[in-house]
Amino acid sequence: MITVIGSLKGGSGKSTVTFNLAVWLEMAEAEVLVVDADPQATLSDVAEVRTEEGYEPFLTLKDISTLSRKKLKGYDEVLIDVGTSDIESMKLALTLADRVVIPVPPSQADIWSTQRFLQFLDDALDGQQRPELLAFINRADTHHAIRESDEAAAALVSLPGIRFIKHRLCQRTVFRRSFSEGLAVYELDPRGKGSKEFYALTAALYPDYISH
Repeated sequence: MITVIGSLKGGSGKSTVTFNLAVWLEMAEAEVLVVDADPQATLSDVAEVRTEEGYEPFLTLKDISTLSRKKLKGYDEVLIDVGTSDIESMKLALTLADRVVIPVPPSQADIWSTQRFLQFLDDALDGQQRPELLAFINRADTHHAIRESDEAAAALVSLPGIRFIKHRLCQRTVFRRSFSEGLAVYELDPRGKGSKEFYALTAALYPDYISH
């Protein structure tokens, strides 16, 4: 399955989500290809750190030249991280996707950006059938008195054609720290809240691997 982690807004946490999913799938013994189609190459940087530190499993990571159906064949799972600074590569990735996972930070600006992303997707597909669309709240508030995450969730539920995933990843330092060290959050802090949140999200995204 080809999964694009995408949105039109920078800072939504796409690379962090892609990296954590990739390591998890490798641990689940899937054949995984990760494509870094973002010119900022953050995903390539963290994969390089992971390799230099000798952390296993290693990731099979390639660049935008791999964005063709022929080159993406032969893997159980393909994860594509896209960035807005290369719109043409993003469009190409979306036409290849079986599904698109959209991390949405809890702000009105990000809801508007998600709405624009849906229009961008339809324009890129040019009549081609939409892939499955899934969205979840990323970098959610950790304080219960702050209601922005709940408000953003309600807005996402109302968007047509999107399957909303209720499991959230909260704004936690451990996600940034683990990423900078080349580790998945559940490798750095296996029993922490961030790991529990990630496992719940992954179970929703990849239920077939849970029994592995």
